[in-house]
Amino acid sequence: MWDRYHEPLSLDAMADSAFLSRFYFSRLFRSKTGTSPGRFLTAIRLYKAKNLLLETNMSVTDIAYAVGYNSLGTFISRFTRSVGISPARYRWLAEHGIPQLSRTRTAGPRRRATITGRLALPPVDVPVKVYVGVFDSPIVQGLPASCDILEASGEYVLRDVPEGEWYLRAAAIALGDIAARPSMRRPLAVGSHDALTVAAGANVTVDLALHHTGVFDLPILIALPELDSTDPASRNRRAFARDDRRPARSSRVLHRTTS
Repeated sequence: MWDRYHEPLSLDAMADSAFLSRFYFSRLFRSKTGTSPGRFLTAIRLYKAKNLLLETNMSVTDIAYAVGYNSLGTFISRFTRSVGISPARYRWLAEHGIPQLSRTRTAGPRRRATITGRLALPPVDVPVKVYVGVFDSPIVQGLPASCDILEASGEYVLRDVPEGEWYLRAAAIALGDIAARPSMRRPLAVGSHDALTVAAGANVTVDLALHHTGVFDLPILIALPELDSTDPASRNRRAFARDDRRPARSSRVLHRTTS
């Protein structure tokens, strides 16, 4: 998939290349990746589109066709739904920075859950920034319902998580890569947990162990952490808003914005 993402790959073609029936291939693929072959292929295509948006002057139309889409409208809608912003907006933000996201405002009293736990990194030999959040899909896409940022193994806290089913995901990015061009950034390590059913007012504890990134790990389809920056000149543009009144721990909470 990583080499032939621009081709019109069907499930039958993918199964045939693995010398398996489509049923067994789908079941085996989901057991290894946590999602279907079709969704994994879509994630790769959109990941490649993000790179082209940042590294080339190609038009959005040309990029859509270059990554395997035959419809510009389908590409734009899927990119927007998965990444959280349109392709054109994504390219613009790479140059101008991401505005701060506001906290969710709820009408009237509403009890939400808190998810906490210990996050454990595998051995890494460079400083990292670790993003951990909950998403409404196994694929890390769109905005997380809540997110925390760490700089090493330790305790994370996800506050104000709405009741429902959520997927806990984490990614460790080398600080040196954060300063590099966005499309060159790949997580050093990732971690995930099976679907969590969260009740209102609950306090859930989930420990999360990250592992070094492999070929079966889905690409990250959100504007962050790619466009986040440790450059002091761009701190006022961060999507993860810093609260200077908090203790000097590099972790913040991001809540889903309301329309």
